[in-house]
Amino acid sequence: MIITAGKYKGQKITAPDENITRPTLSKVRMSVFNTLQALIDFEGKSFLDMYAGSGIMGLEAISRGFKSALAIEKNPKAAAIVKNNFKKFPDAPSLFVGDSLKIVQRFNEKFDVIYIDPPYFSEIYEKSLDAVKNIASNIVILEHAGKVDVSGFNPIKQKKYGDKFITFLSV
Repeated sequence: MIITAGKYKGQKITAPDENITRPTLSKVRMSVFNTLQALIDFEGKSFLDMYAGSGIMGLEAISRGFKSALAIEKNPKAAAIVKNNFKKFPDAPSLFVGDSLKIVQRFNEKFDVIYIDPPYFSEIYEKSLDAVKNIASNIVILEHAGKVDVSGFNPIKQKKYGDKFITFLSV
């Protein structure tokens, strides 16, 4: 996998085995960040990736100018790969290993952008949205395959890529 834009454009990172995670394709990452850039200025902003996988979304955020990023990954094998990927970058996101739903409850800070991409059909989308209500200050982005109840958030935009959707929500 390659970072698509910003100061780390072209840098390669390792993706976990596809049986563990489902990496977000480069064209989808580019679209997510291009759409996001049309909505907010990244300077001084914070980014949270609740289900990090390879850590690429947090790295894209830092590469494109976010002030800080944080990644959470539950799977130990994937977390080890994320940690290794982050070692290559001096301003890499912080990594928390464990259950996202429990970890976000401990945060006192708010995040400008929260990216939620759990395993498809895991039935934790609504739980994830509920968990971030108190720490989301601007935009929440969902990557999902089916319908998700987004009650409590305002849909801004939705894009379809094959069998997946990217949904932008405002708080």
